[in-house]
Amino acid sequence: MPNPLLDDRGLSFILYDVLDAGALARWPHFADHGRETFDAWIDLCRRFARDVLFPSYRPLDAEPPVLRDGAVQVHPLLREIWPRLRELGVISAARPFDAGGQQLPATIALAANLYLQAGNCAAYGFAGLTSGAAHLVEAFGSPALRDRWLAPMHEGACTGTMALTEPQAGSSLADVRVRATPAGEHFLLSGSKIFISGGDHDLTPNVVHMVLARVDGAPPGTKGVSLFLVPKLRPTADGGLEPNDVRVPGLIHKIGWRGLPSVILALGESGDCRGWLVGEPGRGLAHMFQMMNEARIMIGANGVATASVAYLESLAYAQERPQGRPLTDRDPLSPQVPIVGHADVRRMLLRQKAIVEGGLALVLLAALQADRASHAPSPEARHRAQLLLDLLTPVAKTFPAEKGFESNALALQIHGGYGYSSEYLVEAWLRDQKLNSIHEGTTGIQGLDLLGRKVVAEGGGALRVLGEEIEAACARADRAGVDPAWTAGLRGATAEVGALTMELAGRGLAGDPGAMLLHSSDFLELFSTVVVAWTWMLQAAAAREGLSAGRGSPDLLHGKLAAAAYWLRFELPRIGPLVAACREGEDSYARARPEWF
Repeated sequence: MPNPLLDDRGLSFILYDVLDAGALARWPHFADHGRETFDAWIDLCRRFARDVLFPSYRPLDAEPPVLRDGAVQVHPLLREIWPRLRELGVISAARPFDAGGQQLPATIALAANLYLQAGNCAAYGFAGLTSGAAHLVEAFGSPALRDRWLAPMHEGACTGTMALTEPQAGSSLADVRVRATPAGEHFLLSGSKIFISGGDHDLTPNVVHMVLARVDGAPPGTKGVSLFLVPKLRPTADGGLEPNDVRVPGLIHKIGWRGLPSVILALGESGDCRGWLVGEPGRGLAHMFQMMNEARIMIGANGVATASVAYLESLAYAQERPQGRPLTDRDPLSPQVPIVGHADVRRMLLRQKAIVEGGLALVLLAALQADRASHAPSPEARHRAQLLLDLLTPVAKTFPAEKGFESNALALQIHGGYGYSSEYLVEAWLRDQKLNSIHEGTTGIQGLDLLGRKVVAEGGGALRVLGEEIEAACARADRAGVDPAWTAGLRGATAEVGALTMELAGRGLAGDPGAMLLHSSDFLELFSTVVVAWTWMLQAAAAREGLSAGRGSPDLLHGKLAAAAYWLRFELPRIGPLVAACREGEDSYARARPEWF
């Protein structure tokens, strides 16, 4: 039986029973839609992912792109898939009608994209990057740039990238050195970028790079960085296209995501790489954060999708693979049982389920806040949702990546020796998953962002909103008949996080940011555990409501309660040592000198 990629019933349960995403259609911006169109779009992408993308995964992983004569050539299957992906309309699904989109909620677009990412993350990557780049042009580009580039990008006639990283700077964007020299209506760019996903290929004639660069004379640091649109082929006066002095001197040979090329870009080696300013000078990083934050949710979704496809593969394997006998059966001639009959295998499956479905609810909850922040009826509701979205973004990016890697490792473990071979796909998904904790801001960067900025924003306003949302979920669970010990545990953990955050913020206000941020990665982990406990409390409440009303599949609902019990009773209490480390300022690695290693 083919891998279903995601649990269809589980996705529907989270969308409609837990999050009430169908209510989005009552808002004016989404009035042309309803659950019928939401489900139709998800089903269209689901079938494309299962029928087209998933069968292409192994060939694309086995034969990554190659660089020949300065041009990147992708796997031939991608050249067949891309026109069909364009026709599907994935790139612009969530964009407004007047921008050429379908005006679907971000929540529904993300739900559909999860299938595409689970089917083939690399193939989907071209579309996801193009969507984010096009949104930058839509939001900040001049009328001339929007007229020239928005339609072909949304149609997939050309693709888009985000070109941030440089060899000497890495994640430190304050150290960007690519230069931009004014030259009339455009700028001349010079320098190099590295790790540019989708930076060159033969799927379309043109690639549009969104490049961070420093205008001559700009101040050092992030305030001197501007954003430029730099096409591989630039328009000519007669309406044609010509090379734009953008060269690819090398490919990055990745261990995962192997179908999506990652390239080195050389800009302006001949002194004629033209770029057009997007937005305000010196505001490039602020503008780019729109795409970066969208990409962080997308990476989180990819983490969920990559963990999900491996979880379902290991579940199918556990149900079919006979090995051993029950502990109570001492007859060596009795039939073997499928390994799912062994308690330790069910332990590994339940942990995968808790991570995958907790992460799924997390990324959809973040997307729902994006919809509310843009389209909720009142300014107060929009502001509240934006605070929550900002707070959830580093969590939604990191949890599915870090815990998703653990989940993928468990999928390999369930396969045993077969998992540690290339004959089974679980090893490839493990390789794919690792990148999710690295690109679009490493886990360490996300921890600094969460503790250094997000939880203390507006004097802790975002944290207060989160606390109110968690209390509302606990109250819903109480009404539904969820075990009171679960709600008490979550309420206690939420209060503990609030108190710890205020203590750490006090250290920062006292002029010691180092002490505040010493355990920022640990803080991110414990904070993420509590946030995912919130998503499991919501799912437990909805499951109890469904069982009481005789609505939904009993197996699905009891499975939700089992995974909720695991997370709330087994994982949530584990935050205690992390809280203690943050509070006490345990400094073993801070004191360690480089020569000690």
